[in-house]
Amino acid sequence: MTSRSTRKTARTSSEGRAVARTQTLLKGENGIGTVRRTTLPGGLRIVTETLPSVRSATFGIWANVGSRDETPALNGATHYLEHLLFKGTAKRSALDISSAIDAVGGEMNAFTAKEYTCYYARVLDTDLPLAIDVVCDMLTGSLIDAADVDAERGVILEEIAMTEDDPGDCVHDLFAHTMLGDTPLGRPVLGTVDTINALTRDQIARFYKKHYDPTRLVVAAAGNVDHAKVVRQVRAAFDRAGALHRTDATPVAPRSGARTIRTAGRVEVLGRKTEQAHVVLGMPGLARTDDRRWALGVLNTALGGGMSSRLFQEVREKRGLAYSVYSYTSGYADCGLFGVYAGCRPSQVHDVLKICRDELDKVASEGLPDEEISRAVGQLAGSTVLGLEDTGALMNRIGKSELCWGDQMSVDDMLARIAAVTPDEVREVARDVLGQRPSLSVIGPLKDKQAARLHEAVS
Repeated sequence: MTSRSTRKTARTSSEGRAVARTQTLLKGENGIGTVRRTTLPGGLRIVTETLPSVRSATFGIWANVGSRDETPALNGATHYLEHLLFKGTAKRSALDISSAIDAVGGEMNAFTAKEYTCYYARVLDTDLPLAIDVVCDMLTGSLIDAADVDAERGVILEEIAMTEDDPGDCVHDLFAHTMLGDTPLGRPVLGTVDTINALTRDQIARFYKKHYDPTRLVVAAAGNVDHAKVVRQVRAAFDRAGALHRTDATPVAPRSGARTIRTAGRVEVLGRKTEQAHVVLGMPGLARTDDRRWALGVLNTALGGGMSSRLFQEVREKRGLAYSVYSYTSGYADCGLFGVYAGCRPSQVHDVLKICRDELDKVASEGLPDEEISRAVGQLAGSTVLGLEDTGALMNRIGKSELCWGDQMSVDDMLARIAAVTPDEVREVARDVLGQRPSLSVIGPLKDKQAARLHEAVS
């Protein structure tokens, strides 16, 4: 059991000036699951979750920058920069960075999303100081060398090509463009061949300097960790880099806004010589701060979240029209998307789309029976807990929560919130979300007559 706490402590210098503030955000039993936050004078936030029973620790640094922060000319710069931070610092070469973690059996990686970027290392608890030193060095001391920029350009172009070779992945980028158009959220995280070829070392270096300020970073560590030790080690690493020189700086607030997606009835088709047609049928969803997101999570689970879901049963089990069919939600600071994906033979794409559209319309107008909602609540609660069974997942949870919400929610509180979702709330969000006119994205070898008929699915 974990309870919420707001106890605060502040250390002061000999002049009486506050130099750090520590808060216990969630109080666990016997220290297990306790989440603490320390905010340093330079605006850097450090959050930890303590699990003394494990022998591993995951350390990560989250940056409040993603592809939505890019101009059209800089599309792909955030992901490009993610690659370059592994290429070397004044203290370590690229080989030094990778071999340091490999030598202790750890793993290190990073990922870029539309609204944030994360760099992390998972190691034995005894090797946490090494992981802290290496990752902090990468984030604060990257050289962004011109030769590395040129060499990594080819790697990123290959990554773009690899993604384009996977239509089941590429169709989700197409759907984002269908729904959000030529906007930062509608553009691909990886960028395009043209934008990557055009990016220069100076552009990327300026992007790095602007967005990797400590006020825009969150440090997160989970596992067998001691909060005070993590704070001391992180602070020492940032001090060595001279990154905490602004003693009066405060952390940037979580993103906010009120973007409205007005897209309805749009159809985008990308012709490819693939064995399957890959389709996403969807509509505007909810922002990640919307209180109705819990009900939407239950609705999403019931519709396409597992083998017992409606779409899986109707499309795959009863008719055998697809191997993969599911629904999903994407929540951003100011808007969201709801989508249904299916991969099927091109000759059956219209049958699959009709079934999916009929089910969405039926649930929007009639709602879901209590039995399906109850089963979805249980499935969502169970998958939530099972998804937090390792220190990497815990680090992701506390780091993303701090960056995106500025607060922490215990697992018990999450389960209570899911359990509190009522059938009426699920039916209401079904009317609001599924009752909208959808849009459609398709990748596959469709003939002209087939492509022309696709508008039937969104009419």
